[in-house]
Amino acid sequence: MQGTKQNRRLATHLATTVIASLAGILFLLLTLPAAQAQTFAVIHNFTGGAEGGRPEAPLTIDQRGNLYGTAYDGGHSAENCNGGCGVVFKMQLSGQSWLFTPLYQFAGGSDGGNPVAKVVFGPDGSLYGTTLHAGGVDCANDAGFGCGTVVNLRPKPTNCISVPCLWTDVVLYRFAGGAGDGAMPVAPVAFDAAGNLYGTTLEGGGSSPYCSNGNDSCGTVVELARSNGGWTESVLYSFTGGDDGGNPEGGLVLDHAGNPYGTASVEGAGNGGTVFELVPNGSGWTQNLLYSFTAGGATPYEPEAGLIFDAAGNLYGTTAHGGGAAAVFELMPSGGGWTFSQIYAFGGSRRHTGPLSDLVMDSAGNLYGTAYDLGLHNSGLVFELSPSNGNWVYTDLYDFSGGDDGGYPSGVALDANGNLYGTASFGGTHGWGVVWEITR
Repeated sequence: MQGTKQNRRLATHLATTVIASLAGILFLLLTLPAAQAQTFAVIHNFTGGAEGGRPEAPLTIDQRGNLYGTAYDGGHSAENCNGGCGVVFKMQLSGQSWLFTPLYQFAGGSDGGNPVAKVVFGPDGSLYGTTLHAGGVDCANDAGFGCGTVVNLRPKPTNCISVPCLWTDVVLYRFAGGAGDGAMPVAPVAFDAAGNLYGTTLEGGGSSPYCSNGNDSCGTVVELARSNGGWTESVLYSFTGGDDGGNPEGGLVLDHAGNPYGTASVEGAGNGGTVFELVPNGSGWTQNLLYSFTAGGATPYEPEAGLIFDAAGNLYGTTAHGGGAAAVFELMPSGGGWTFSQIYAFGGSRRHTGPLSDLVMDSAGNLYGTAYDLGLHNSGLVFELSPSNGNWVYTDLYDFSGGDDGGYPSGVALDANGNLYGTASFGGTHGWGVVWEITR
């Protein structure tokens, strides 16, 4: 689907990667601080072949410290995904090095293709995720690429003697697009207490002249409920591109009552996106608008990532753009409403992009994240925000060069020891991106 923001972003950065890589390598040789060299390490370089390439999503960590992730390209090639249809992978620490294992290679047909969201563990301990394209059904939004899938990945039930021993992919749902269904999921799924799945789609839903993806559709919120050993999909909400916003790119977070919260990246009353909650209303769902961003001027706008809760019920999120600064924000429940606070503004111009992935919070209340192409070399950075006497202290943990260390990072994962892990979608030894680690 050539019109999606994810594909446009890939196309744009493919054109600039060569320049950024050459400049970044030279800069690293001349100026990289010793402190960063001691804490930052590339633990895998993607080749773009069978193991995948262009990782666009954060990692997931299991209780043993193993890493799981997705790569947009690589794996099998097909008519609908010439650069490869994408891979799900695992990384396991073995001695002092990391062992990389492909778990599944998408074929670009009924199984899906080109994942841009992270995989998550479900209540049964297996992996669940989404693919942006394919699915093997006619797609009202883009018949050439497919409307995407929701998938479940698990090890094969019998001993496997092949190398690599790939997992089994079970497709839970194939999106059809159009007015009656979602299309193009670019965010991970979330589970409620009953084991039902919730997610967003970038496109699909009712027709609207306001959303900017070229297909006049503004996206949906969907649920997959367990039913008779299978799954039944329902569209809980279709965005109109009016005051409610449009084109959600981030995932959902559920409160204790099971109500989903999320962001819409565009439109809204200020044309800069919205923060919303869905609440049950009889047999359907109603949107409660928590905040509207205003595009232009000095204010932040376009929230492309999802939200997280802290222990007190406050929400934290990010905006990708702003009038000179993307931002990290907090929404605090107050008097039946929500109070918005900007807790940090990044420098840079409107042509640069801030955080695109969810924040992560540790047990001390510190926030961690990445900014996509900000930083010293305009190739992204990793940051920390620490609460201090009612304020937040910003620390730049690492600036990517776009060279061997990678460039354009996609969020962070935090292990039990406080170490950070993530992916960068470009750069590295082969130019296909990296997996990186920051030890604390």
